[in-house]
Amino acid sequence: MASILPALRQSAPRLARQLFQCSRHRCHGSTGLRSTLLLPKASPSYIRTFKSSPPRLSEAISSDTVPKPKSSSPLSSLNTSILAKRRKGKARFFPETSEKVVAYWLLGSAASVFGIVVFGGLTRLTESGLSITEWKPVTGSLPPISAEDWESEFNRYRTSPEFKLLNPHMTLSEFKKIYYMEWTHRLWGRFVGISFVLPAIYFIARGKVSAPMALKISGIGGLIGFQGFLGWWMVKSGLKDDLFAPGSHPRVSQYRLVAHLGTAFLCYSAMLWNGLSILRAQKLFGDIKLAEINLGRLRNPRMRIFRTSVGALAALVFITAMSGGLVAGLDAGLIYNEFPWMGLGLTPPKSELFSDFYSHTADGSDVWWRNPLENPSLVQLDHRILATTTFTSVMALWAYSRFSRSTSNILPLACKKAMHGVMGFACLQVALGISTLIYLIPLPLASAHQAGSLALLSYVLVLANRTFLPQRRVLSLLAKPMEKARRIQATQARRNMPKASPQHRSQ
Repeated sequence: MASILPALRQSAPRLARQLFQCSRHRCHGSTGLRSTLLLPKASPSYIRTFKSSPPRLSEAISSDTVPKPKSSSPLSSLNTSILAKRRKGKARFFPETSEKVVAYWLLGSAASVFGIVVFGGLTRLTESGLSITEWKPVTGSLPPISAEDWESEFNRYRTSPEFKLLNPHMTLSEFKKIYYMEWTHRLWGRFVGISFVLPAIYFIARGKVSAPMALKISGIGGLIGFQGFLGWWMVKSGLKDDLFAPGSHPRVSQYRLVAHLGTAFLCYSAMLWNGLSILRAQKLFGDIKLAEINLGRLRNPRMRIFRTSVGALAALVFITAMSGGLVAGLDAGLIYNEFPWMGLGLTPPKSELFSDFYSHTADGSDVWWRNPLENPSLVQLDHRILATTTFTSVMALWAYSRFSRSTSNILPLACKKAMHGVMGFACLQVALGISTLIYLIPLPLASAHQAGSLALLSYVLVLANRTFLPQRRVLSLLAKPMEKARRIQATQARRNMPKASPQHRSQ
């Protein structure tokens, strides 16, 4: 015992310094004096000062460097923590949700596809699509430069049926105009591909998109490449004269035209839908209370009829637009240029609608499916019927959302605004279609009519995105924070309840 006491006296000053000095390990660790007193993260200069002259405890607590608690509600702090977890939740390579920058990029790509669809319609209307008779995805990015190159391109065009039957007196200067139209269209297509593929690789490599969204983006990229192949496949059909009667107007295959147009519509719809879905998910995670209110309304069983009707309307708008592609491919808009009549009645004679002229078999068994796809009179009638049905469906759905009390009371405000937009674009599209038909397909009206079909589909997709429930994956990610928000609200409600008096307690 006598030998232990001198050792303790010698080590006492050193132990006291270790316990009360603010070393770098104690200031930056998760334990010790700083974690107990909630002191701020110390800088090196502050550490040196603290070592030389340690402040008293009362001075450290009352110092301005001590962080002050923020006066924020529990729900707002919960929203902030949820967003932080969504952004930093990268234990795996892919995060749980995609970032907003990905949504803005998808919407920008959709706008570029919208523009190239409208410009492609102008290319067809100006008879410029068959001016380039070769498909060179890489070397074709540059137009002819020298006079010899221009003459070589013009000689290739002279061998096409379009030059022989439609433009036999075309000069080189006139050829340059239609050549630049088609060249701009193809160059725009290359830009769409590059501006989508390169950012897609970056976003996926940097882990800015979720795993399901990465698969969807890869699928859209493949669809863009397939769209370029379909474009050349369509042009190639117009470089031969076996698709139209001898002496008739040269044209491309209406089947390939619809395939090319339909793929563009699908590519645009996928970009728009996924961009809107990312923004919607970010908005739901940003405000849990509002998300719970909106999702509660969308889960109402009375919304099932409205939701199903919106999905059917989107399919109907797409089919109507594809029937318009058949009208354009067959130049069916150049006949029966009045509305609502077609000749002497609402429809042409039955013998004209189902003619044996379009049958390719001896027994005429294919007359029932070739006439709706190859007979210009029946193709135009089908487009009129589909357009009228679409317009009637839009007006009926708008009336249902406005005058049905059970639906109007539970329908979110964003859905009501989108429904008004759909109704407006439907009215505009009908006016453009009738005007285009009556005035014999003028270039401005025909181009506006094609753009209107894609604009109407866009607003229907916006309405569907606001009406449909989010994906199950997003709902599962929202389940825990929504339950936590409910517990917080219940706790706040109990605290705000007035306490019972002693007399009430005794009773």
